[in-house]
Amino acid sequence: MTEIRLYNTAAREKQVFHPLTPGDVRIYVCGPTVYDRAHLGNARPVIVFDLLYRLLRHVHGAEAVTYARNFTDVDDRINETAQKRRAAGAPGTLEDLIRDRSDETIGWYHDDMDALGALRPDHEPRATEYIGAMVAMIADLVDRGHAYVAEGHVLFAVESYKDYGRLSGRTVEDMIAGARVEVAPYKRNPMDFVLWKPSDDELPGWDSPWGRGRPGWHIECSAMSAELLGQSFDIHGGGIDLAFPHHENEIAQSCCAHPEGHFAQIWMHNEMLMVEGRKMSKSLGNFFTVRDLLDQGIRGEVIRYVFLSTHYRKPMDWTAEKAAEAEAVLRKWYEAVDGVAAEIPQEVVVPLADDLNGHGALTAMHALYRDGRFAHLAGAMQLLGLLGAAVPDWAGTQVDLAVSDLIETLLAERAEARKARDFARADALRDGFAAAGVVVKDTAGGAEWELAPGFDRAALEALR
Repeated sequence: MTEIRLYNTAAREKQVFHPLTPGDVRIYVCGPTVYDRAHLGNARPVIVFDLLYRLLRHVHGAEAVTYARNFTDVDDRINETAQKRRAAGAPGTLEDLIRDRSDETIGWYHDDMDALGALRPDHEPRATEYIGAMVAMIADLVDRGHAYVAEGHVLFAVESYKDYGRLSGRTVEDMIAGARVEVAPYKRNPMDFVLWKPSDDELPGWDSPWGRGRPGWHIECSAMSAELLGQSFDIHGGGIDLAFPHHENEIAQSCCAHPEGHFAQIWMHNEMLMVEGRKMSKSLGNFFTVRDLLDQGIRGEVIRYVFLSTHYRKPMDWTAEKAAEAEAVLRKWYEAVDGVAAEIPQEVVVPLADDLNGHGALTAMHALYRDGRFAHLAGAMQLLGLLGAAVPDWAGTQVDLAVSDLIETLLAERAEARKARDFARADALRDGFAAAGVVVKDTAGGAEWELAPGFDRAALEALR
């Protein structure tokens, strides 16, 4: 069995992954708050942990892996939208309107993530479906002395958990100084966080021992993961922005509610996304939803390829140039693998097993293409989620095999001419490619090419 090594944020090192229970791999990933379309940054953890899911299924078997990713459908932004719809005359109770809004945005989310080639998780729990489990967990924390009731709120007492801050590597003092903490007179400690809060008649709410109210954000994931995966499970994932306070708070409340469990064995976090070298922001005009890009004609497979080309623990920069390059590569690959029986090659599995090195896997796939190993290329593309049951319709047959073979032959001849210091022939091929409309880019992994608008096949063939 292939050895998988994953970077554990809690340990600050790569570790060999061994399931807590052989044959039963369990993953929980924090999902979206469903109040609007998923933006481009929201797509990164989806693709990262979909890749992990695919790798684990390949190595351990599809039936051995359980993946849960939640929907947060208890949120002030969802409430606000529902209240506006009710004020505009929409029929139904506030709870009905909130459910309608959540159904709508979850549908959008599924459509957009499906377009990126992401497999649906085995479980997609909604927070509103697990209120009972949350109330029971909060009551247990109160009984154990880890939470207290104050002015209709229930708060977790951070000082009751001695390991608070271990995941993020911060002291409580550092966290108070550097974080935005809600100042409230009923808190015993500024870092104490809300487990339950009261709801008035204008807000959704559920009955509880502390009155009608609704859960805080952090308790949702702790309750749902325990219900679906148990008190101890293998991997917990999400964006690096969730490490503190969300994941730190999850650990505290879960470990205090279930001291016999260990919660998550490995913590994985993906870095953030930029657009054209700048932080994505509406004020900068570089804020995109996934749907924005899809509607612009940028294919889901292209978005996925660009995301996979940067290691998940490094900041990723989305650029139009990267998207164009990715489309050119994928068109060539799709033509090569069309109708070919797929076989997953180990030289692509190995980099993926080394902490999801997608860039290394893509580099290996370029070599498979150059070597004409198209069955292995097809298998690798399936493993990375770039190829489904068939080549996508948009790929078409832009480049026929004769043209592709000729370009590859001429590129090999150019490389030999350079090696032999026959610069006249090498330069003639370079200039001939440009004149024929073949854009060649030399990279560390070898020459890559695409056809420019106005490609002249006769001019290319004249270079023989």
